[in-house]
Amino acid sequence: MGNIDEVLIALRRVIRATDLHSKHLAKTTGLTAPQILLLQAIRNKGQVTIGELANDVSLSQATVTTILDRLEKRNLVYRKRSDKDKRKVHAYLTEEAIEILKIAPLPLQDYFTRQFSELEGWEQTMIISAIQRVAYMMDAQNIDASPVLDVGKLDRKSTHIDKPDFIAGDKDN
Repeated sequence: MGNIDEVLIALRRVIRATDLHSKHLAKTTGLTAPQILLLQAIRNKGQVTIGELANDVSLSQATVTTILDRLEKRNLVYRKRSDKDKRKVHAYLTEEAIEILKIAPLPLQDYFTRQFSELEGWEQTMIISAIQRVAYMMDAQNIDASPVLDVGKLDRKSTHIDKPDFIAGDKDN
């Protein structure tokens, strides 16, 4: 087996592990990893604006707003204009969201983060460099992505997978 085959097999394994974890997350919570990440960020911050959320999860404000729209339709979050500054809108969790977060499995990146942090600094730098190069080789360096391992939005009304939550500017997801 050549080097190219080994790289493609390793990439496929990462994609498959992400897919399996996303399906498990969807089955246990009915939510995607980016949705869980936003709920966790709201829980951890308390009163938080859309801009602060976007910075916390490394996504654009437009993408965060789209995900929040979905969460609001499911009665998991609500937004309220600030009493102090009417230009600001804050996101809050509903009781249902708080309960979902109690049963949600750990995000896949938590397992990765734990093991990655145990590596020596030089090895971390090598991995970062190699993965950034792979993203460039796959023409993926400009895709709006949060530090969440997720394959995309699972459509709960059917069995197909839609475009990922993290595609910048996609108003349909």
